[in-house]
Amino acid sequence: MNKRDFIKSSVLAGMGMTLLGSGSAGAVNKKQTQQIKNWVWENPNQKATDEELAEKYESFYEAGITGIFFEADSERHFRIAKKAGLETHRWMWTMNRGEKELLENHPDWYAVSHEGKSCATEPPYVGYYRWLCPSKPETKEYLTQKSREILEKDYVDGLHLDYVRYCDVILPVNLWENYKIDQTKELPEYDFCYCDTCREKYKAEYGTDPLELEFPDQSPSWRKFRYEQINGIVNHLADLAHSYKKPITAAVFPTPEIARRIVRQDWTNWNLDGVCPMIYHGFYRESVKWIGDAVAEGKHFLCGKFPVYAGLFLPDFKSDDELSEGIRFAMENGASGVSLFGSIDERVLNILKKAKNG
Repeated sequence: MNKRDFIKSSVLAGMGMTLLGSGSAGAVNKKQTQQIKNWVWENPNQKATDEELAEKYESFYEAGITGIFFEADSERHFRIAKKAGLETHRWMWTMNRGEKELLENHPDWYAVSHEGKSCATEPPYVGYYRWLCPSKPETKEYLTQKSREILEKDYVDGLHLDYVRYCDVILPVNLWENYKIDQTKELPEYDFCYCDTCREKYKAEYGTDPLELEFPDQSPSWRKFRYEQINGIVNHLADLAHSYKKPITAAVFPTPEIARRIVRQDWTNWNLDGVCPMIYHGFYRESVKWIGDAVAEGKHFLCGKFPVYAGLFLPDFKSDDELSEGIRFAMENGASGVSLFGSIDERVLNILKKAKNG
């Protein structure tokens, strides 16, 4: 399953029309945060020849792209990209894991909705939405093992986390029509996680079973509890990556407020080396200018903790001028670069070159 089939299909139907120094995470390093780096999310094309890949990655580097988040492992792609001067980071699905072995042998590891439905057997929205429960120690152990397998490879420069959150309790507004959903309020079938582990842990800390909360969407402690479960996973993996002296980044929702509200993601409290907020303005029915607003909000709450690389969804831009404006708004508001999702063609490379050269 390609990274954003859910997003791509939604855009096509609904619109009609994802670095870094090796210093300790969290330390303010002005020189590091001011260093401009641009990234692309990419699934390696196994059919491409070595010559084609070399030409492609060299053109990326010349245009100002400095690193690639590879969705799949391919030593050939990684080494050719490294030879072209690019950083090579492995892009890992984190909480959303649909491996057959997990589903068959460990269905109890999966998140459970307020309605009592497990992602192992009744995934929300789409078939590949198989969310693990971050409260379970088995989840942390499994993700540690998978991360270690990546970090041990000498051709991998860093680890990039994605889907590092709960299921969307509320989708971005532009997707509602495509999925025939009105999410002006939280709905129980998309509200996670209410498994036995989460319920017992929350009750031990706060004295109440979350299933007994009259208005769970209005409970600050229940929100905080879930933020902390994801925070614990991320910061554990950050410690692991740093033990290998490799940086760790993450693709996150566009602003701290949106991330907390719709996917229980508290990314300003993560010990990362950089973050790529997916500021996909079309999904929120916002103008290109909002990209700058989102970057500014993230920068404000991070207080220099690590760099922000503005994630841009190329199909959202209606023209070359719009893409140029999006990059400009991001940089003027403090981004340390951009991360691009979509087709990186000659047109996009030329826009990046112009941005690089001022």
